[in-house]
Amino acid sequence: MWAQTLRGPFRFEQVEVAAPDPAALPPGHVLLAPRAGAICGSDLPNFRGGVWPHPAAEDGWGATRAPGFPMHEVAGEVVASRHPDHSPGDLVVGWASMFDAIAELVVTDGEGLAPYDPSLAPSTAVLLQPLACVLYAVEQLGDVTGQSVAVIGQGPIGLLFSSVLKARGAARVTGVDPVDRGDVAGVFGVDETVTARAERWSAGLADADRPSVVVEAVGHQVSTLQPALDAAAPGGQVFYFGVPDDPVYPFDMMTFLRKNLTLRSGVTLERRRVLADAGEFLAAHPELREGYVTHVHPVADVEAAFTAAISPRPGQLKIAVDMT
Repeated sequence: MWAQTLRGPFRFEQVEVAAPDPAALPPGHVLLAPRAGAICGSDLPNFRGGVWPHPAAEDGWGATRAPGFPMHEVAGEVVASRHPDHSPGDLVVGWASMFDAIAELVVTDGEGLAPYDPSLAPSTAVLLQPLACVLYAVEQLGDVTGQSVAVIGQGPIGLLFSSVLKARGAARVTGVDPVDRGDVAGVFGVDETVTARAERWSAGLADADRPSVVVEAVGHQVSTLQPALDAAAPGGQVFYFGVPDDPVYPFDMMTFLRKNLTLRSGVTLERRRVLADAGEFLAAHPELREGYVTHVHPVADVEAAFTAAISPRPGQLKIAVDMT
């Protein structure tokens, strides 16, 4: 089968590798033929040359040598299954559990997959995976009805947070990003667009304007957690959603203590349930179908897709890869 593999920083190559044996599927797993994938911010450090800990890691480039790596947001067709709720021919969306979705066939845990509306193109359906992650995170915040919230980072994940928080009853949503997202603010429920770095925004807030919920949706650096703490109103919550690249983050304990803040974080659990919830949310908010995935590249052009994704710009949100 074909697979795309990283040969070095910023460089993909298509290779031929042995196809998985359907008879060797582990219990609970499926053999999936990807039809589309999407690039997550957590994929980009690997494209630049970083390495995640990974069961397939080898010497040198480590996990980035694994065919199909790095991509986990996937929509496809079940080819074979040892999961009781998935059958050959099913169209499903969710996680490629080994982050190896840029390939003709993928073995993945069936608990990270759920059916999707077949009227959706696969390159649109992939949005259900990040939407599921956001829905699960917002659940952890509790009732946000009537609250003022802010989302630091208005890339594809941050805009989904803005949309979901507004739909869940937030009275005011502020989106903060150095990239101007004013063109899509209304679609994603953003009441105020702040085009600035997080520290500049937080430093200029009056006490009366401090949000009771702040979501950090950037990750991969240490500079945005402190502005989130600084911005939050006393007694408020900060949800750190962005994936950390560093094991230890600077943390102003005095600010945290004196404001009586709550800091939350965590990965997405109950994946099949929240994928189903994401399908219902998308059905209720059809404007996301057209506004979220802004660019679709053929898989032969995957290197260009990743190159675009590392350079956020107005008019560019989620980038998908067509594998049909």
